[in-house]
Amino acid sequence: MDKTARGWINGFLGVLIFSGSLPATRVAVMDLDPVFLTVARAAIAGLLALVLLVIFRERHPERGDLVSLAIVALGVVVGFPLLTALALEHITSAHSIVFIGLLPLATAVFGVLRGGERPRPAFWLFSCLGSALVAGFAISQGFSVSPVGDLLMLAAIIVCGLGYAEGAKLSRKLGGWQVISWALVLSLPIMLVLTAITIPSSLSRIGGAAWVGLTYVSLFSMLIGFVFWYRGLAQGGIAAVGQLQLLQPFFGLALAATLLHEQVSATMLIVTAAVVLCVVGARRFAR
Repeated sequence: MDKTARGWINGFLGVLIFSGSLPATRVAVMDLDPVFLTVARAAIAGLLALVLLVIFRERHPERGDLVSLAIVALGVVVGFPLLTALALEHITSAHSIVFIGLLPLATAVFGVLRGGERPRPAFWLFSCLGSALVAGFAISQGFSVSPVGDLLMLAAIIVCGLGYAEGAKLSRKLGGWQVISWALVLSLPIMLVLTAITIPSSLSRIGGAAWVGLTYVSLFSMLIGFVFWYRGLAQGGIAAVGQLQLLQPFFGLALAATLLHEQVSATMLIVTAAVVLCVVGARRFAR
């Protein structure tokens, strides 16, 4: 099997793992505070990442890499988990997953900005159209009921797109799984302190489902998924493998419907499909 094929397989596994993140977060925030969930998942994943880096004796990143690692940490270790956890206190995971349809586009935009590319005008046409579809869905399907949840999801997509683009760029130098591992380790001291401060006073009141959700987002969403994802981007190319994110909304909606028994309306599916088509068009004209 050639390197490109391995990249597609690893990227697909990463997307499949990430698809369970929002449903697992939705379950966890039913009993856990969003801030505690965010810092605890980062602390657990950071400890595991530290062990892996020591076992494999990975070389330390250079001083010039620290800024990029900090951006990755702020985007995918802290920003996206915290903002989505806060959003899911106001909206269902099925509703939030529609916004994930914008994540490939956000990643592409930051990739363009970081890479200095000059996309054709058609790229921006698809970009604006996709954004308009998501905004229209939010307004028609409950933006007036929970504007906080929708705005938090939009902010989460922006910071995650930045973290993905920066991590993909850095993975060419440090390696796929090493990027997220060093980002987790970089933020570990702060996450450990905040975990100790925000830990619930009574753990007995937390249900088993919430602990399962915390375990999933700590081990799979925060670390294992990125091992496959960044490796796939490095092996198969950012632009090509990045398109696999288009499958994430469909996987996520299926999980929300089957595991959480949340209602997935026809409108959600139509909007998600339309956003996916816009992202496909934007990707085509990105260079």
